[in-house]
Amino acid sequence: MKIIEVKDRNQPLMEQLLKVWESSVKATHLFLSEDEIENIKKYVPQALKEIPYLIITENEDKIPVGFMGIVEQHLEMLFISHEERGKGLGKELLKYGIEEYSVNDLAVNEQNPLAKGFYEHMGFEVYKRTERDEQGDPYPLLYMRLV
Repeated sequence: MKIIEVKDRNQPLMEQLLKVWESSVKATHLFLSEDEIENIKKYVPQALKEIPYLIITENEDKIPVGFMGIVEQHLEMLFISHEERGKGLGKELLKYGIEEYSVNDLAVNEQNPLAKGFYEHMGFEVYKRTERDEQGDPYPLLYMRLV
């Protein structure tokens, strides 16, 4: 597995990362309808372009299979393609983020218990809960920090 900070956010890469995002979300965000996923998907390319630090992991064929985005010390996003889940890629990416970027804070959907459990396993604990997500939709968020 190779971890790379992406500087050149070209169109082919953005398209590959959008596929990773969609694959991951459909497998883990079971509380979202197809329409909601399609609606959110429209905003993902812009978010990928604007995030200060975009770090990807590639498979042996140099195809991106996971990525994370970091703002200051906050993990803004972490997605692993469905086919690659359970292989330790998320753990390696998050460890890299903690070691190289001092990541110590994140928010996770309460309705995504696998992600919450993963972050707890990685040393994070919940310190705050909101009823709605950052877009104002009725999806409670759990704010977690590294302990």
